Amino acid sequence: MPKDIASTAFFRISFGLLMLWEVTRYFKYDWIEQQFISPSYFFTYDGFSWIKPWTGFGMYIHFYVLAILAFCITIGFLYRVSTTLFFLGFTYIFLLDKTYYLNHFYLISLISFLLIFIPAHSFYSVDSLLFKNKRHKTIPYFYLLVLQFQIAIPYFFGGVAKLNSDWLQGEPMRTWLPMSAKETPLFSNVLEHSYSPWIFSYGGLLFDLLIIPALLWKPTRLIAYTFAILFHLTNAYIFSIGVFPWFMLIATTIFFKPTWCKVILQKIPPFHSLKSKKIKSNNLSLGLFIGISIYVLIQIIMPVRHFFIPGNVHWTEEGHRYAWHMKLRTKSAINVIFITEENDNKTKVSLDDYLTNRQQAEMGTHPEMMWQFAQHLKSHYKKQNIKVTVASFCSLNSRANQLYIKSDFDLAALKKYKSPADWIIPLTTELRIKKEDN
Repeated sequence: MPKDIASTAFFRISFGLLMLWEVTRYFKYDWIEQQFISPSYFFTYDGFSWIKPWTGFGMYIHFYVLAILAFCITIGFLYRVSTTLFFLGFTYIFLLDKTYYLNHFYLISLISFLLIFIPAHSFYSVDSLLFKNKRHKTIPYFYLLVLQFQIAIPYFFGGVAKLNSDWLQGEPMRTWLPMSAKETPLFSNVLEHSYSPWIFSYGGLLFDLLIIPALLWKPTRLIAYTFAILFHLTNAYIFSIGVFPWFMLIATTIFFKPTWCKVILQKIPPFHSLKSKKIKSNNLSLGLFIGISIYVLIQIIMPVRHFFIPGNVHWTEEGHRYAWHMKLRTKSAINVIFITEENDNKTKVSLDDYLTNRQQAEMGTHPEMMWQFAQHLKSHYKKQNIKVTVASFCSLNSRANQLYIKSDFDLAALKKYKSPADWIIPLTTELRIKKEDN
């Protein structure tokens, strides 16, 4: 059954504007230089080691092009080309270095991929003015459901991920809120209150699990969105999480009645009396239906795969990415990496010679990245059969530091990372809050 395209067009316009804002932030904070030009080494994703940063001024040109494409998506100009190139361009940035993995970057790649196939430009766009034969005021309901599904996924699995013992005991909120209080003096007394970690933890859990059912049910939709506004504005104010709360705040409107924003969009002069062709309800190819159905299945499988891997996912990091584990843990580590040469000469590696401070911090709490860096060191000593070991201590969610990696394990000798990694020492240290309660 066809649905009015208004809410889908609003989604497209909002997505384009937010992406334009996100791209400008890379220029404003000099992230292009810091993340993609200055580093000499990049922690690439498995299977994507061939992706490298552009040389010279290329990375800046890349972001200028992304800004242009985001603007084209906003106004709906050459929409199919713009969404395809934006998806490829942004995903390229995402894949350059896993150091900067963020769930909302992953979500942006997914949304931009879906928009390639969703005709969100059929009306309220430059394309609809230029190409009369592709002008439609309605859209197959299937596309609307796909967008709703994609927005529901981070909420639902974000809630499922919170059903872990640390979160239910108030961590890491108990650690973060006092630090946030220093940056937000207006609410410092509230954030430092002893009840606040419990309110934030259980409030966030209930919000994530209940928001989608409440949005889908018309009688509770307005109340649910009011809570969504409070939730995302609070996150935006207290935590530094960039574009994510603003994106979710706007994207959540996709659960409203498709005509909710029609009055606003029709005020745009060219669309006052613009006529369109009627779209048939079966205007959806079987191939596209099957393809998106497979995509949906993958999105359901990826967030639960860590349940089939032994160990605490927040400790081992195995299965942590693509599972919507947002703001669920805080980790710090002390790492010293050693190289032992064939003559048994053991030396400490100066990480500053290879990695940025951000890369060192991320590697220290991700065993897979430690192994990856060991392979990089091995490639520098091709003429020697070196050993790479690490003295690593890590703290998870207010726990005391614990030995993280087997200190005698040769990371360079491991040709491929296999999960579960038996050289990661299991988490045995308890939360400090437990000891205090006893």
